[in-house]
Amino acid sequence: MTVHQLPVEVANFAQWLTELASRLRPDAGWYGVFAERDPEGLRACFDGAEILPWDVVESLLQDAGEQADGPLAGRGRALHAAAATAHDRRPGGAAALAERRDLMEHERRYAESRARELGDRLRAAAGTAEAAGLESDLAWIRDDHARAAARVTELTARLARLGGTAGAAPAPAAPPSAKRRPRGARYAWLEESAEGATPAVAVPALPTGGAAPRGARFGGGGESGAAAAQAPAPSGETAPAQAVRAAANAVYALQRLRAQGRSGEAHALLCEALTGPPDRLPALAAELHRAGLHADWSTLLWEAASLPPGRLAAVAGVLADAGRAADCDQLLRQGVARPVEELAGACAALRADGHDREAHALLTAFVRVRTPEDAARLAVADPRGLVPRLIGAARAVSAARERDLLHALRVAGLAGLAGA
Repeated sequence: MTVHQLPVEVANFAQWLTELASRLRPDAGWYGVFAERDPEGLRACFDGAEILPWDVVESLLQDAGEQADGPLAGRGRALHAAAATAHDRRPGGAAALAERRDLMEHERRYAESRARELGDRLRAAAGTAEAAGLESDLAWIRDDHARAAARVTELTARLARLGGTAGAAPAPAAPPSAKRRPRGARYAWLEESAEGATPAVAVPALPTGGAAPRGARFGGGGESGAAAAQAPAPSGETAPAQAVRAAANAVYALQRLRAQGRSGEAHALLCEALTGPPDRLPALAAELHRAGLHADWSTLLWEAASLPPGRLAAVAGVLADAGRAADCDQLLRQGVARPVEELAGACAALRADGHDREAHALLTAFVRVRTPEDAARLAVADPRGLVPRLIGAARAVSAARERDLLHALRVAGLAGLAGA
């Protein structure tokens, strides 16, 4: 299908998607994960040959710092629905949808089965060195399950709009083959042959025990045994030599994991760096860049953007003090999608540590991508401290943004503090 043959609805969504992607770094965040694992599939969706699943679109919106219920996401959802309907009406569309839904149902069942297995192994391995890797695998398989379940629902709704059979996919009869390693639901958006892919036995529910998923985007779960072993003694400040040595060891381990195809464990290793002393991160950044692992540093910054406010401020401050202003600004830009209450805490922590430039960068990124009403809600947390700074940040963006913010502050009864 060439571009000029696309239905107008598909072309409109493809254009919206391309504009969204132009704001993202292809080597960072979820965009980097998708682009690295299946660049051809992603390109087909950008070209309009396929419709990107909505859960992937939501991940790209997250990378861009957009709220899931914001105006950009709302417009994207409407365009996505129209494009999917137009795409599905092509000859053979209903059959393709049904086949893909079956594939996603198989992926969902595989994820359930695998999660049960990993949960059992994790409980048996509690307190051992193996537990860290199992926690990471369980976090990713839960992500697979959530995406597969979302796509089964999405594809069922699309079939229903076509008048196709919208019932549940039939349960598979055979257990999964031990040799099969599925791509995972997060990558499976294109039609593919099911030949050689044996579906998994259905499992009633995912395990609820065991460790929480790791990584900052999962809420910064508890420190693993490996991370605790790498942490410095409580007394004394981390010496530069220790930071350099720890960074070299981490990069060596990361390269070994990459070479062995153990990407989940490699990602977990990056996440563990965020549980240690923040002042080790500049040395890790230098070592990653020296080894050519630029994408891994970008991924680490993306994970750091989801840290709790105080921790986020600490990491930003360390990067700024180390002369990594660009990294600090990128981290703060990615962190502005969080609730305004958390951002107020991060801003206060930055100012308390004397990082006024970084606090200004955070507020500037905030007023650039969030609504004036959100900015007014943020100001409520500390009117005298935040109102003048928010106005200054809005002024740095544009005169129109400053006017909109002043109006929102007046509505909230805070405009009188503009000169405080």
